[in-house]
Amino acid sequence: MPTLLKRSVMILLFFGIFLGAWSKVSPLSFADEAEGLSDDEPVSFAASREAEYRETTLEDKTLKTKRQQKSYISSERIEGPETLEEYVNAENYPSATVMATGYTAGVESTGKTSEHPQYGITFSGVPVKRDLYSTIAADLDVYPIGTVMFIPEYGYGVVADKGSAINGNDIDLYFETVEDVYAKWGKQEVDVSIIKKGDGTLTEEVLNNLNENEALQVFREQITKS
Repeated sequence: MPTLLKRSVMILLFFGIFLGAWSKVSPLSFADEAEGLSDDEPVSFAASREAEYRETTLEDKTLKTKRQQKSYISSERIEGPETLEEYVNAENYPSATVMATGYTAGVESTGKTSEHPQYGITFSGVPVKRDLYSTIAADLDVYPIGTVMFIPEYGYGVVADKGSAINGNDIDLYFETVEDVYAKWGKQEVDVSIIKKGDGTLTEEVLNNLNENEALQVFREQITKS
């Protein structure tokens, strides 16, 4: 009987110790697990949102920078002279006051008809031309063949011809028709800019190269379409 009682007491003590240990350990384990879940999930979500915000902000800044650069490049492209007069800037060259008269290659100006073998051929040997650089006539003692000048409202003129009635600071500006002479010029006194003094020679190749200058093609249209 004492032995049975002793065993019973021992069993009760064992269960008492086991239950006590379980009550102390299990709640902590569940609490820890719950705490771990509550801590990990919000931190992970916050980190994800922060990364997404940073990525969006960086993308917005990049797009804004690209838009600013594009706008800057566009504004640069539209800057610059809009007319040939602005491009030339007469203040950079010596000037002279001349009496300029319009003329044509026809009989009314040169005495030559279209059947004449030298019709439309200047004293320099190049054909008359109304272009970005047009052929003009001058007193060759004052402005030798090849002299380049800028005439306001006419454009560049290259001395390629002479005339018996042209003396001193008189010059003749070539136009294709008599109608153009009267409608666009007539006769007027103007201040011209002497871009380059000629050496007495001029070839068709040189004149063509002047007219094909890439930087001046936008202004060439202004001359040929006027």
